[in-house]
Amino acid sequence: TVLQGIILLPPRAICIAFLLLLAWLFASIATFRQRGKGSVPLKGWRRRMIQTTLSCLTRTLFFVMGFQVKVKGKIASLLEAPILVAAPHSSFFDAIISALTGMPSIVSRAENLSTPVFGTILSSLQPVSVSRQDPDSRKNTVTEITKRALSRGQWPQVI
Repeated sequence: TVLQGIILLPPRAICIAFLLLLAWLFASIATFRQRGKGSVPLKGWRRRMIQTTLSCLTRTLFFVMGFQVKVKGKIASLLEAPILVAAPHSSFFDAIISALTGMPSIVSRAENLSTPVFGTILSSLQPVSVSRQDPDSRKNTVTEITKRALSRGQWPQVI
């Protein structure tokens, strides 16, 4: 509603915006002054912050939006399944899977990393970026996924 030029947002929208900005803040802290950005895995407190804090914030965000997800069965560990497959990979529901599995690395187009707020959050997940302009991109992506899958737990799972 508009009241004398002031836009009043519903409480749910304010809560969603707050959670997104909080996720951006934690992602920014975790990647601040990170050496070898994107070429070396996050370790220690940085990795734990991404896995716990962003996972919790994402779950809370979806709860606020009205989603209640229950996991049946056991989620495969990093050593059991270094690569997770999410299908059909066509909507924001992939973020639910990411939150439930501890924020694994994702495969994403390189252009997504420059998106305000979401780009920083995405970068903190250490994505395998695919460049649509690079003719060798497919080969490079397969090589990177293979390298991460064979890293014996140094890199997060890849979804």
